[in-house]
Amino acid sequence: MSENAETRKNQWSRAEVAAKMAAYEEAYQRTPSQRQVAEELQVPRSTLQHWLERQEGLDAEPEVVAFFESPVGVAFLHRLVLAAHFVITLLGPSGIRRVCLFLELTGLDQFVAASYGAQQQVSVALEESVVVFDQLEQTRLAKDMPPQQITVCEDETFHPAVCLVAIEPVSNFILLEQYADNRKAATWTQAMAAATAELPVEIVQATSDEGPGLLCHVQEDLGAHHSPDVFHVQHELVKGTSGALASKKRQAEEAVVKATQQFSRLQQQKEASLQKEISECGPELDERMEQAQEQVRETQQALATAAEQQERARQAIRGISAVYHPYDLETGAPQSAAAVAVALAQHFAEIEAVAAAAQLSERCVKRIEKAQRVTVDMVATVAFFRLTVRAKVEALSLAPHVEQALYHHLIPAIYLHLVAAKTPDVERRPALQQKSAELLAPLLSAVGPLADLTPEEKVMFETVAQECAQLFQRSSSCVEGRNGYLALHHHSLHRLGDRKLAALTTVHNYFVQRPDGTTAAERFFGAKPRDLFGWVLDQVDLPGRSARKRSRPKPKKFLVQAAA
Repeated sequence: MSENAETRKNQWSRAEVAAKMAAYEEAYQRTPSQRQVAEELQVPRSTLQHWLERQEGLDAEPEVVAFFESPVGVAFLHRLVLAAHFVITLLGPSGIRRVCLFLELTGLDQFVAASYGAQQQVSVALEESVVVFDQLEQTRLAKDMPPQQITVCEDETFHPAVCLVAIEPVSNFILLEQYADNRKAATWTQAMAAATAELPVEIVQATSDEGPGLLCHVQEDLGAHHSPDVFHVQHELVKGTSGALASKKRQAEEAVVKATQQFSRLQQQKEASLQKEISECGPELDERMEQAQEQVRETQQALATAAEQQERARQAIRGISAVYHPYDLETGAPQSAAAVAVALAQHFAEIEAVAAAAQLSERCVKRIEKAQRVTVDMVATVAFFRLTVRAKVEALSLAPHVEQALYHHLIPAIYLHLVAAKTPDVERRPALQQKSAELLAPLLSAVGPLADLTPEEKVMFETVAQECAQLFQRSSSCVEGRNGYLALHHHSLHRLGDRKLAALTTVHNYFVQRPDGTTAAERFFGAKPRDLFGWVLDQVDLPGRSARKRSRPKPKKFLVQAAA
C-alpha cells in the first residue's frame, strides 16, 4: 500500500492500536491476506507486523494477553493505572515508586511502562488535571451558590515552609491551603481574599488559637468575631498542672514505698531479736517502729492528697469543656453568657486552689493565668451566638409562639444532636440523643406550635435552625486534623510542591465522602459536583508500553583477575 499522508502516522494511541488489532483479527478470518487487511485498515503492513510480533513476545498467559490487548482490556488498564496513582499518591501518603512496584508485582509491567520516568509523567498529568478540575468546578458551582454567612477555622502548619490552612467547619470544605512566606495578618488577609474572591460568602466568625497574626487578621482586617479554640485553653491548663501534679504523685508513691520498706525492716529486726531472746534493744526498737509506722501513715496521706489534687484538676479542666456551650447539655435550656462566665470562673477557681495547695511553680501558675485570660473571649463567643441567633430568627417575622418553639426546642435539639455526634464519650451519647428527641417531640405533635405551618415553611425554619445551631464553633479540630494529614504526606515525600498541595486540596473537597455519600464541595455549594475521577480519565492518557529489559551489568571483580 502507498504510505500517503492519511496512512502515515508517527504514533498510535493504545486505544487505537487495540481497535485496529481487534479489527485485524476479525478481518483476517474472512480474508487471510495480511497485506490486503492492512490496506483495508489503512495501517502500514510493517507497522501491523510489528504489533503482531510485539504481542507474541509478551510473557503472559494467552488469555491475559488477549484481554489486555483488546479495546476493553486497554480501557480497563487505563482505569487501573490511573486509579493506582489516584489512591496511592493522592489519597494515600506514598509516592510514584509504590505505583511502579504495584505494576511489577501484578505483572502489568508487560502491558504498560512501569519505570519511574514513565509513571512520573502520568503523575504530573494527573495532578495538573486535578488542579484544573478544581478551578473549573469552583467557578461553575459558585455561580448558583446562595449567599452565605460562614465561620472559618484557621491555622498554620509547617513542613518546613509556612502553610496557611482555612476550612469551613460545617461542610469541611477547604477554602485555603497554600504556602506563604510568613504568617502575618496581612499575608492571611491577602490569601483569604484571593481564596474567596469568586464565592458569595461573608466570614462572620473565625475559630483559631490566640496567635497575634490570626487575631489581627480576623478582628481588624475581616471585622469578624474571633472564637477561641477550647482545646488550646485546656492544653495550656494541662501543661501547667498535669506534669507537675503527676510528678508530686510519683514522689509521694516513692515515699510510701520507702517508708513501708523501712517499717518492714524494723519489723523483721524485732522478730529476729525475739527469736534470739535479746531484750536490751526492745524499747528503742519499739520506738523506732512507731516512728516508722507514723511515717507510713503520713506518706500514705500525702499520696492520697496528691491523687485527689490530680483528679480535682483533671475534672476541672474537663468541666471547662462541659460548660462551654450555649445550651445546657443536661436540660437543653439556653445558657446566657453570664451563666457560662460564672461556671467557667468556678472551674478556674478550683484549678487555682489546687495549684496553691500543691505549691506549683511560678511557670505553672503563669500557664494557668494565660488560659484564664481567654475566658473573656469564650464568654463573648456565647454572647455573639445569642445575638446572631436572635437576628436570624427575628428576620423571619414569626408569630411569638413559633419563635419560642425555635428558641427553646428546635435549635437546642439540633445543637444537642450535633454534640452527640461529635462527643467521644460513647456512654454520654445516648443521653444527648434522648434529650434532643425530647425537645423535638412537642414540635412533631399534631397540636404543637408548628402544626399550622406548611411543609415549605417547616423546611425553611429547619434550615434556619440548623444554621443557628452550627454557628457555635468552639474548636478548630478540622484544621488540626488536616495539618496531621499533610504531615503524613510530607513525612513520606520530604517535600510538597504547590501543584501537589493544590491537588491534595481538590481531592479532599471533591472526592472524599462522608458516610452519607456527600463530598465537602456538595455540602458547601449545595449542589453535587461532577465526578473528579471521571474527569481525570478523560484528561490523562495511558502511558506507553514497557521497553525491552536491559541486561544487568556484571559486578566488577577486584581480586580475581581474568585469565590471560
